[in-house]
Amino acid sequence: MTRFSFLKGHRGEYLVVLQFVLFFAFVFTPAWNPLATPALMDALAPLRWPALIAFWAVALVLGGFGSVHIREYLTPLPYPVDHSQLVKHGVYARVRHPLYSSQLFAAAGWVLFTLSIPHLAILVIGFVFFDYKASKEEGWLTERHPEYAEYAKEVKKLVPFLY
Repeated sequence: MTRFSFLKGHRGEYLVVLQFVLFFAFVFTPAWNPLATPALMDALAPLRWPALIAFWAVALVLGGFGSVHIREYLTPLPYPVDHSQLVKHGVYARVRHPLYSSQLFAAAGWVLFTLSIPHLAILVIGFVFFDYKASKEEGWLTERHPEYAEYAKEVKKLVPFLY
């Protein structure tokens, strides 16, 4: 491996860059919805706050426990490290990609709280992106761990119990 082999993107380097672009686009995009008047937002406050708290709590659980369970193999790249083992316990028994899921749940909570149209658009793009990135990662994981294919049949990809 050469010093600049990362420029070829064989381990998913470009996907990591795109993930950061999506993250910063989401964070720095102003909330906007011409139909979300202050009166409407106040009327929906009893629903918006619990939704935000619930979605962010799920995001914290998925991200926190997902990180703890793969701490020895954690890398920003979707390509598995050489010493990786297949983790199927904890949150990985409910969803195959809890770290990606955590970001989607956090973003969905913000979308529900703000009712922001641009944030909803970025969330949809983010879902498609993470679905693609997870698929690439799963190809590499299946090469390294042939039993991954059976695990993938039993556990949802990004949204526990749904998808």
